[in-house]
Amino acid sequence: MSFLALLFLVAALPAQVREEVAFPDILGYKTLKCDLHIHTVFSDGYVWPTVRVDEAWREGLDVIAITDHIEYQPHKADIPTNHSRPYEIALPRARERGIVLIRGAEITKDTPPGHFNAIFLEDITPLDTNDLLDVMAAASKQGAFIWWNHPNWKPDRKGWLDIHTELYEKKYMRGIEVVNGLDYDTEVHGWAVEKNLTLMGNSDIHDPCPVNKSTPEQHRPMTLVFAKGKEESQIKEALVNGRTAIWHKDQLIGKREYLQAIFDDAVRMEDFDYKDDNSVRFALVNTCDVAFKLSRTGEIGPRSVEVPPRGRALFRFKAKNQDSPISLSYTVNNLLIGPNKGLPVTLTLPARVTITIPVEGFEGHEEASQDSPTR
Repeated sequence: MSFLALLFLVAALPAQVREEVAFPDILGYKTLKCDLHIHTVFSDGYVWPTVRVDEAWREGLDVIAITDHIEYQPHKADIPTNHSRPYEIALPRARERGIVLIRGAEITKDTPPGHFNAIFLEDITPLDTNDLLDVMAAASKQGAFIWWNHPNWKPDRKGWLDIHTELYEKKYMRGIEVVNGLDYDTEVHGWAVEKNLTLMGNSDIHDPCPVNKSTPEQHRPMTLVFAKGKEESQIKEALVNGRTAIWHKDQLIGKREYLQAIFDDAVRMEDFDYKDDNSVRFALVNTCDVAFKLSRTGEIGPRSVEVPPRGRALFRFKAKNQDSPISLSYTVNNLLIGPNKGLPVTLTLPARVTITIPVEGFEGHEEASQDSPTR
């Protein structure tokens, strides 16, 4: 079967059904599920642009950017170079699906300095030039948001060089890809924290997406963008100001304020039960699509608990003083606020409340225990 025949066969596949991804809106912002590094047959990918839209819709995404290589088109004997066509072809399908499609491109230079994505472009053609600084200046002139893709993808790992410092100081490079496909890079995460670069996590997909159902552990990596709305200008404002987190496998990676807000809004405590033998029991309910893996850092509470995605876990422990609020200190090991650094959280249980209930027919009173219904 020829390449083009296979291409159109893939393009004809049904879009299946949409899998909704559950993460809360936080801090007054919309949580948008984004993949901003995607390839098609117009560079070195293997699917038609409309297929990328259908895949994104099926996997619960809100926003995508098709970012084909500017300098590298191995299929150009069959598909001539036209940097505008992937966006033009995909846009009607994106509007039909309710997906925000952002015009973008991958600036593909030798490593070092490496590859960079630029999105919110008006015209990709002026970026098709050899000098990296000229390309960056042209993209910035159009108001592009630019980040460094997969910095350590080559085996020799050249690291952060003078050219990257120059791009950073000129404010050309505002973000960095901490997660690329299956790979999370702790060194790159450290650079992002040190230099306050926007955290990016994307699929960099070239092959067709698998049609089997995603799971919380096996899914497309996503950049969660905390934006005021779904307009391109609002998404860009959020990226420029670093309001992102990354969903990678069973981890969330991001700044403390955003991961804390996700945790606070995604969990609730319920079914409090206080016993006279000092035992305490309650349930922690998780409404989002990432597990919470907690390790105790305080003196009381279970040593470790995993709260499954869209599930609940039961806490049982002893606490001598139940008449005051009880604080349990934990680290959420898979919510990473820095390289190998989990999110510290405190779970606060309400005090056990003793109320006096008059019992009809008795001169005395009977006591009953009741806990507060709120966290």
